[in-house]
Amino acid sequence: MTAAARKSTSPAGAPFFGLARWAAIAPLVSLAVLAFIAPQGAPQQLLIAAALGAAIMAAVYHAEVLAHYLGEPFGTLTLALAVTVIETALIVSIMLGDGAAAQTLARDTLIAAIMITINAIVGICLLVGGSHHHEQSYTQSGVTVGLAMLATLAMLTLVLPNYTVSQGGPFYSGSQLAFVAIVSLVIYATFVAAQTLRHRDHFLHGEPDDHAHEEPVSRAKAAAASAALLLALVAVVLLAKSLSPAIEATVDRLGAPKAVVGIVIAALVLAPEGFAALRAARANRVQTSLNLAIGSALATIGLTIPAVACIALVMGLDLELGLPMGNTVLLALTLFVASLTLGTGRTTIVQGVIHLVLFATYLFIALVP
Repeated sequence: MTAAARKSTSPAGAPFFGLARWAAIAPLVSLAVLAFIAPQGAPQQLLIAAALGAAIMAAVYHAEVLAHYLGEPFGTLTLALAVTVIETALIVSIMLGDGAAAQTLARDTLIAAIMITINAIVGICLLVGGSHHHEQSYTQSGVTVGLAMLATLAMLTLVLPNYTVSQGGPFYSGSQLAFVAIVSLVIYATFVAAQTLRHRDHFLHGEPDDHAHEEPVSRAKAAAASAALLLALVAVVLLAKSLSPAIEATVDRLGAPKAVVGIVIAALVLAPEGFAALRAARANRVQTSLNLAIGSALATIGLTIPAVACIALVMGLDLELGLPMGNTVLLALTLFVASLTLGTGRTTIVQGVIHLVLFATYLFIALVP
């Protein structure tokens, strides 16, 4: 055993079932900051922001431990599913608290999540990966299937409500909303089954294995990483929610639209997946990056819509899902461009720049509607 390996498995270096000390402690410290620090001044807000950053980095570390234990594509699915479950819980909790005032929250969160995952995360990964490795390759069949499912879900949930006539405005009727919720679950369940069971090879590629030189992850270490990942993701969401009043105040001072708040919160919640995807792209594992981005977008819609639909139907809330025309155009353009840029099985910095331009346009239109 090398000196580095002895150090990594020593009690002093990794005291918590083999986990790195900082990664095991960071979620607990972040939750402690959340419990005892109120974001009532600039110093307190900076401390909460630092705790948020620590929780994000810890979540990435624990997700990579689980990825090493589970193997692909289960590793990428774990982080995408965990983040989305907690994000959905956050949306539902806000809906329960704000009622009718939150009728556009799900819509704003969904479009922000799609733009962040497909344009920002994919764009940065392709740009950084292309800069380091010139050209990267992936298995096209899995990416194509994921984009087809994403396009179907996005159009059914965010565009079609504008053109139905059972209920006026960008709303679904109760029966229509229930149908779309069921369809969303069916599509996402089909994607998970294809990715993990029937067609796993479509989501894998002959990429270098960052964990090949490491010792196998024990079951105890994987269990500890699972618990720590859950704590870290809870801390990310709750800290982001704690900072949201300060973010709203800043947005108000700048005179920006309210939708900007949803973009900021979505970006914070999706940060663990973004960092994990970026690390994979730098390591020449762009397949993992694309699995994370597309899987996260699918999970966001496939789990969020059924949850918020149930809340809306039970509480009798009007759930405004239809996008305004500007966002509809950007969504359609994003899906069309993604089908072209990710339709060859190879990527360069060119595709990355295109997606980042689309994301910059989305942000600019959000600030200057």
